Amino acid sequence: MLYIADIGVGSPPTYYTVLVDTGSSNTWIEDKAYKKTTTSNDTCSIFWVAYGSGDVAGEEYTDTVTLNSDLVIDNQSIGVARVSLGTECLDGFLGLGPVDLTQGTVSNTDKVATVTDNLYKQGTISSEVLGVFFIPASSDDSSGELTFGGYNASRITRDVSYMPITSTAPASGYWGIDQSISYGDTLILDEAAGIVDTGTTLIYIASGSLPQGTLDEATGLLQISSDQYEKLSSLYFTIGKVAYELTPNAQIWPRSLNSTINGTSDGIHLVISSSGSSSGSGNDFMNGYCFLERFYSVFDTTNSQVGFATTEYTYATTN
Repeated sequence: MLYIADIGVGSPPTYYTVLVDTGSSNTWIEDKAYKKTTTSNDTCSIFWVAYGSGDVAGEEYTDTVTLNSDLVIDNQSIGVARVSLGTECLDGFLGLGPVDLTQGTVSNTDKVATVTDNLYKQGTISSEVLGVFFIPASSDDSSGELTFGGYNASRITRDVSYMPITSTAPASGYWGIDQSISYGDTLILDEAAGIVDTGTTLIYIASGSLPQGTLDEATGLLQISSDQYEKLSSLYFTIGKVAYELTPNAQIWPRSLNSTINGTSDGIHLVISSSGSSSGSGNDFMNGYCFLERFYSVFDTTNSQVGFATTEYTYATTN
């Protein structure tokens, strides 16, 4: 249901399971899990962040963060959450969004440097770039990798194509881009602004643009029959001058994981859902990890752009 990573905090580090989230920018750990060490410094400030799943609040610390032996960050802002909602299965969040999203989240401070910011400022990476590679959840090796300071060219099968961050609010405050979406030859979303977010599971599109399907109350997803699946056309996400094809297989929830969403073993559920917003709202779509499992993504702070490339899993039939 989520892409998670283990990060170390403190010295010696204690490792915590956190959500990999490009849709937010604060890094925080649950108070009940956080173990203070000699590098833990209480700033006496309060932090508060609102998420779609609920809010978190608590005290801000600075501490050493270890991503791996080559990626160690000194004095990283860490929220220690006394109150959190909707995050019971996690120890916290690893915020990988733009720094502007931290504005107003910590008292007595305008913004706080993100993990990626500090890796760059402390000279650990030479460019403020994050490469994200996900493997479809139902494959034999359900995993992925985060590459800080660039991207892993061995993971892609076509050059990365970039799109500038959109100028349309509110998507412009996130990793927001402009794209259009077609179902086969039929345009279902004219070019509009939306968000690329590793912390979101599904692909959300503005109301009125959804493919055919019947809402399944048990899973909350649109369900289609086997006959409908056989007739399903590809979705094309046109970003810049490149059309990224989401095949019919990539549009459905992994049937081997139906039980995780309270579905039946033979159910076919679409990973496309309504965003609840109307077209033209400035946030007409969210490309969640079900999209990013099929395309390598590059989040480039240095040049204010997001890039995509095909991988060996773009046309996989794992679902």
